[in-house]
Amino acid sequence: MDLLKELKEKAGLSNEQAQKTFEILKEYVRGKVPVFLSGTVEKWFADIEKRAGSNDSPNESKDNDFLEH
Repeated sequence: MDLLKELKEKAGLSNEQAQKTFEILKEYVRGKVPVFLSGTVEKWFADIEKRAGSNDSPNESKDNDFLEH
């Protein structure tokens, strides 16, 4: 399940609150990994944002998501 969708459904957040929480999580995770991995973290979160805005089928998105394997 998409992170933004989970934040809205499980935490009862509005879209704006979920987006802000997402940004805070992204900055937090990026600050916890070594600098050489920060680009990878950016890609992970960009992929999450892309999926949240796409109309792809859930299975198609999961096929390319290493977190789903």
